[in-house]
Order: sequence, then C-alpha cells, then structure tokens
Amino acid sequence: MLSKALLRLGASAARHPWRVIAAWLIAATLAVLAAIAVGGRTADSMTAPGLDSQRAAQLIERAGTGQEGMTAQVVVTPLDGDATFFDHGSARTALTRLQTEVRRLPHVLGTSDPAGALGAGGEATVRGGLVSADGRIAVVRVQYPDQSRLSAEDLDALVDLGDRLRAELPLRIEMGGSLFYAFSDPGGGASELIGLLAAATILFLAFGSLVAAALPIGMAVFGLTVGVATMTVLAGVTDVPTFAPVLGSMVGLGVGIDYALFVLARHREYLARGLDPREAAGRAVATAGRPVVFAGGTVVVSILGLAVANVPFMTVGGIAVSIVVLIMVVASVTLLPAFLGAAGPRLARTGRIGRVLQTRKPGRLARRRDPAAGAAHAAGWRRWIGHVSRHPVPYAVGAAGLLLTATLPVLGLRVGLPDDGSLPHSRTERRAYDLVAEGFGPGTNGPLVIAADPTGDPGVLDRLVATVAADPGIASVAPTHIDRATGIATLVVFPTTSPQDKATADTIARLRTDVLPTAIGNGPARAHVGGAAASLSDVGQRTSQRLPVFVAAVLAMSFLLLMLAFRSVLVPLKAVLLNLLSIGASYGIMVAVFQWGWGGALIGLEATVPIVSFIPMFLFAILFGLSMDYEVFLLSRVREEYLRTGDNRTAIVEGVSGTARIITSAALIMVAVFLSFAVAEDPSTKMFGLGLATAIFIDATVVRMVLVPATMTLLGRANWWLPKWLDRMLPHGPVGTDDTDAESTGEAPSPRLIDR
Repeated sequence: MLSKALLRLGASAARHPWRVIAAWLIAATLAVLAAIAVGGRTADSMTAPGLDSQRAAQLIERAGTGQEGMTAQVVVTPLDGDATFFDHGSARTALTRLQTEVRRLPHVLGTSDPAGALGAGGEATVRGGLVSADGRIAVVRVQYPDQSRLSAEDLDALVDLGDRLRAELPLRIEMGGSLFYAFSDPGGGASELIGLLAAATILFLAFGSLVAAALPIGMAVFGLTVGVATMTVLAGVTDVPTFAPVLGSMVGLGVGIDYALFVLARHREYLARGLDPREAAGRAVATAGRPVVFAGGTVVVSILGLAVANVPFMTVGGIAVSIVVLIMVVASVTLLPAFLGAAGPRLARTGRIGRVLQTRKPGRLARRRDPAAGAAHAAGWRRWIGHVSRHPVPYAVGAAGLLLTATLPVLGLRVGLPDDGSLPHSRTERRAYDLVAEGFGPGTNGPLVIAADPTGDPGVLDRLVATVAADPGIASVAPTHIDRATGIATLVVFPTTSPQDKATADTIARLRTDVLPTAIGNGPARAHVGGAAASLSDVGQRTSQRLPVFVAAVLAMSFLLLMLAFRSVLVPLKAVLLNLLSIGASYGIMVAVFQWGWGGALIGLEATVPIVSFIPMFLFAILFGLSMDYEVFLLSRVREEYLRTGDNRTAIVEGVSGTARIITSAALIMVAVFLSFAVAEDPSTKMFGLGLATAIFIDATVVRMVLVPATMTLLGRANWWLPKWLDRMLPHGPVGTDDTDAESTGEAPSPRLIDR
C-alpha cells in the first residue's frame, strides 16, 4: 500500500537525515555539472507539422534562398534630429561602416544594402523599403541560417557590436527580429528571489518559527536547482522553448513549497501529540505525502497531455516543466523528512516573535482539539465553515454567480502572440519596432513570405504578384526571388497592420482561402503563406482547435482519479465543475487585463495585447493539476472525519476548518510567487504569472472556503454515494483514508458508513 511505502521511506529519511541530504547535494552537483558540460540554451521554434506555414518553410528551404533562416534587423537614425540619410554625408558613411561590420559577424549570410541603394536615388531606395520616405530611418536586414545552426552567442555578438558602434558612430542604433525572439533570455531571476522572500515571510507568519519557515524554502531551492539543471541538459538534446525555465521555476517554487507545507503541518501536529520527531516525520509523509504524490502525479499527467496539440515546442515545454514538478514530489517525500529528522524537536517550539504573532484567545473546542499553536485560527475557520453550512443555498448561488460573471470576458478571448510593440520602451526591440512602424508602416514589422512552386504554369507568378498586391490587407510586395535550380519563387509581402493585430490574421486567412487559389486556379502550381506572423497564427489556430479535446481528456482523467481516491461519484463530479469555474474566472480576468487593459498599468503592461496562443492550454493543464492539491488535501480530511463520525455536516465543518489554515497559507505562497512573475518585462511571463495567481487565489478562497462546504452540505450523504457494482470494480486503498493513523491507534475507519 502506498501509505506503508511512504511511511517506511519518510521514517528512513528522518532516521538517516545526513545521508539523504548528502545524496541530494551530490545529485544537485552532478545535475549542475551536466548542465555546464552538455547543456544547451533555450530556443523558440514556433512550427508544427501539417501547417500551411510549415509547408511554406519547406519550399523555401528547398529553394535555398536563405529566407528559411533566422533574421535580425538593425534600425538606425541620425543622432542629429534634422539630418537625413539623403543629405547628410557623415550619416551615410556611418551607415556604410555599420553594414560592413554586421556582415563580418559569424554566421551572417548577408544584409540588405540601404547605403548602396542611396546612390541609386532616393525614390528607388524608398520603394525598396530600405530608407523611410523622409530619409530619417534606415533598416539593415540581417539574414542568418537555420536556427539549428545558431546559438545565443550569435545574438550576443550582434548586441555587443551594437553597443560598441553606438559609442563610435553618430547614429541611434536599435535592434530586433526573430533572432532576438528565439534566443533572448526572458529573465526571471529577480522574480524568483522576490517569490522566495514572500514565501519565507508567509511561512514564518503561518508557523511562527524561523526553522519551520526555512525548511520548505530549502527543499524548494534544492528541487529547483536539480530541475532547472535537468531542463538545461534537455535543451542540449532538443529545442526547449525559452518560456520553459521561467514557467518551470514559477510552478516548481509554488508546488514545492506547497507540498512541503502540507507535510510540515502534519509533522507539527504529530509532534504536538508527543510523538518522537523521527516517527512524526514518517507518519507525516505517510498521511500528507499521499495527497502530495497524488496531486503531483495529476499535475505531471495533465501537463504531459499537452502533446495532444501536436505542437512540438508545447510538448517539449510540457516535458521540461513536468520534470521540475516530479523532482519536487520526490523531494517532498525524501529530502523534507530528512530535514525534519535533522531539526528534531525544535519544530515543536514556536519562537518568541511567532508566539506574539500567534497570540489569540482560543475557544474551548479549539483548545480541546488542537493544543498546538494556531488553534484559535482553526476555531475561527470552524465558525466560518459552520456559518456557510447553515446557509448553503445563498452562499452556493452567490459564489457561483460571482465566478460566472468573472468568466464572461472569455467570450471575447482573442489568441495571438504579442509582438515587440508590447515590450517596455527600455528594450531595444521595442524601440526598433517603433522606428520601423514610424518610417515604413506597422506591417513592416511582420512581413509574410509566400513560397510558390510554379511547376507547369510559368505565368502563375505574374498573376500571383498582381492578386496579392491588390488585396486591401497588403501594403507592398517586394521583388520576387526565383531560385534557378528549383524554380521555386518567394515573395516577401508587407501587411498594412501589425503582427499582433487581428486584421493581420484575417489577411493571412484571406490569402490562403481566396487570393492564392484565385491566382493559381486549377493548375499544378502551388503556393503557401509562411513567415513568423503566419507561423504564430497557425499555431494559435491549432491550439484553439485542440483545446476542447485536451480539456475533455483532463476532466475525464481527473474524475476517474478522484473517484478512485474517494470512492464517490458526486465528489469528483463536483470537483471537476468547481475547478472549471475557477479556471474560467482566471481566463476572464486575463482577457480583461491584457485585451481590455483593465489594471494593466499595475503590472507594467504598456499596451493591450492578445492572449498568447499556447497559454490557455498550458494554464489549464497546470491549474487543473494544482487545484488537485487543495482538493485532495481538503477532501482527505473531510473523508477522515466522515469515516470517523458518519455525520456529513460535522465532517465538512471539521475537515474544511482543519485544513483551511494550511490551504490559505499555501495559496498565499503560490499567489505571491506567481505575482512576482507578473511584473516581468515579457508579456507572456506576465500572463502566466497573473493567470496562475488569480486562479489559485479564487480556488483557495471562493471555491474551497465557500463553494465546497456549501455544495457538500446540500448533497448530504449523497457525497459518498458509489454504486455497489462500481465499488467492486474499483481497486481499494483510497487516498482519502487516514489508515496510518488507524493502524497506530487501533481506531479503524468504519466503511459501513459509506452510503452505497
């Protein structure tokens, strides 16, 4: 049985703490050394098999034009505000030197030549899209090979060159392009530190002890070190998306501290009963460790389910984050009990400051049930849950109505990918974006690449150029490039709207469904729309199409696992519906903040942006798994009380109030950790942080402390109904029965109380 295995594991770790701690130190050291030796850098590859943009990329690669590779753009303007490249000789000379230096960089295949084109006359230069009509802004487009042949060192070389030339040339130099998108570091180090400090403060206030507050933090740091190092090793084998380390750190810190908090709270309860610290550690792992293993496994399986989208970067990102979560689960049942054993009886004591913070006047019932510090808090929660259970209908209706109202903005959800125009002005990519939009129009920041194979229809290219240029969503079409060996033609076209604008996605769809079929007709020629903007639009459509299938799969899996754990049909059904409500509300808040701009300034959002296409699916996987932490932890206690007393209302009041303090403390920690990432520069990181924080806050307050007791009170004994034929089919050994306590006290639970 799982509980017995965890009991032996936890007790052994507590009896030999220094051996276990040494083993984790060795594991962390080896993981870091492996990351240094064979690890790779994260890189984004927003492609997926079967998409039209992927077919365009394959044609471009066959043609060997170089346009299948990465690009960067160096945007320059004279420092003298009155000068232009048409009439200022020193600015033109500086531009020539800049182009020459950029071409010398490693792996650069070539650049555009605005300085050379200036000699052909201003009008020709403007038509070529190299210098703006007023002559103030010039763009040097830099072509790199395929991403697989590049690394972050190439980005560093370009940035270092820009820093040097800014000091030597009379030019303002800004940079952007897909090279930055693929290899720039989204950061997160400061956010992790802020999250750790906030978590440490909340833990200290919860336990009133520096030692008790330090242990979950120490365990999370150990686990995060091993997890992120392992992720770096994985990046040396395959492309790990740049958001994976940030998301892994975010989720890893949250669940690691959460899991440690659950086990530590049980450990202190057993110490308060007078148990030996080593035995208390083993018992804590056996009881609280079972929900941790169950919930952690649910998180891992949910995230791995992202493979259903058939988008490689999402699958790899899910694997990377799952590794961190899995390591945190292992640390919770091995490293943490070792810490508990090493700490000994000190965890039973509360420091002087902690005693002051926790001083309350506990009620008589609280003193009887929980002699440990914090009994007054349990009494307060007991009064609240009792109040809710006496008025279940208004609380259930009111809370559900509140969450449904918060969910309404989801009806206006628009997926896409924030472009460089959504970055803060402190970033060079944002400044380059603004200069290009000012000089050439917003669509120049997101060119589309049409790849055409005119085999059997030589006149198709003229028709293609004419029909594409006539589309109202296209501002201009660059000269066609035809590969002599393959005959494949590439057209670079510039939309009238920015890459993240919905009108750009509409233009891409119109090109594919109307414009290109009209130009090609029924002939053998074929054409596909590619480029970064088209790839991101395609990935967004695929994830939106696969999201319902993914959601259904996760809901079915969660229902089955909870039914197995708690021997009930209605409890898991209720859990699934309530989790949907909390996640839907978090989606609605994200739409209101990022698309509508409500309160965006509070998290440093400078412009409204669409929801990143892959974030809703990622958030659903993570949040549904995380919500299982609270669901399993709370329902385990409720079921224990029900099996002990046979009274549904008493079980709800005692079970929910007995876990309320831990759940709210754990939720505060997660919210603090996630919100620390919501103030990062990158909009995607902001979305992950805010979405996770709001969902956890809603789940731990409105759902767990209002809707759960209200709905369980209304359901009564039907909560634990399970058909006899189904009970015989399901394996026994539920997560929710505290059989470790029963075995040690001789008070075996009474299954006959379960209404079947």
